[in-house]
Amino acid sequence: MPIVIGAKPESTFADPIGLLTHCHRRIERFLSVLVQVGAQALDGPLNGEQRAALDTALRYFREAAPKHTADEEQTLFPRLRSLDRPEVRAVLAQMDSLESDHARADKNHAEIDRVGTAWLTSGSLSPAESKRFCALVEELVELYRGHIAVEERELFPVAAVVLERPQREAMGSEMAARRGLREA
Repeated sequence: MPIVIGAKPESTFADPIGLLTHCHRRIERFLSVLVQVGAQALDGPLNGEQRAALDTALRYFREAAPKHTADEEQTLFPRLRSLDRPEVRAVLAQMDSLESDHARADKNHAEIDRVGTAWLTSGSLSPAESKRFCALVEELVELYRGHIAVEERELFPVAAVVLERPQREAMGSEMAARRGLREA
């Protein structure tokens, strides 16, 4: 169940669209951890492995996931919106919808973090809180399922075609800076 935050990414900042896609895989893995912990420890105490997995997943969504959202909303979407091309015009409405998804996900993550942190502190949840945690996680899984599909099937392919190399390089630099890194 453990997943290492900060593990070597599958893509580099030289391929920012690939890096965004690989970040989706990490989001999916950490969502899976939340689902597993919720199912395994339902109405019971957390064991050591579950505690570590829950703590790591909550930390990922608290610290790393907001950077991914910023990568999209502050780095990718503005570049696409600045282009007057038919391919981009076709996905403009999708970007608005994706930003709404981000806002919904942020609210959901905050509540999951609140309940999950209480779980870590006390070691167990009441049946009602446990049920709430699982429901929140399932809502988030469904939200991300659709969100990621739109980005990977519609938005990212357009970005890969319309963004020139200097734009992609600038994106990679911004994304690296957001993480306090130098572009590699």
